[in-house]
Formats: sequence, C-alpha cells, structure tokens
Amino acid sequence: MPEKRVATRAEKLTPEEKVAGSDDPGEQARLILEDSDIRSADRDASPGTFQEHRTSEVATAPPTDEVPD
Repeated sequence: MPEKRVATRAEKLTPEEKVAGSDDPGEQARLILEDSDIRSADRDASPGTFQEHRTSEVATAPPTDEVPD
C-alpha cells in the first residue's frame, strides 16, 4: 500500500476514529484502508451486508382497480 495514501488517510481520521484512539495513527489508517479495499473488491466481505437484486416490477405492488377516496 502506498505510504502517501496511508499518510493522507492518517491525517484525515474521522472524529469517531480519533475517539477510538491509537498510539499509531498511521497503522490505524493502514488497517482502515485495508478493510476498505477488501470491502470494495468483494461487496459480500462486509459483515451483515445484504444486497437485494430486485427489479422495480418485483419490488412494486401490482396496481389495483380501486380508486382512492
């Protein structure tokens, strides 16, 4: 992983990441980037991720002949 990418990410830690704390912001950034790269390469790698593949026809209820009041 390019050191410049890690250094840039270490400088831009989010407030939540800063609160989590780390003695080594560079290593923290490297781990964040590694996790991000894995998730980007394999969308199913993210725990708890479920992506539905439905068309609008399947996701939308069929029309009814009823007229609303």
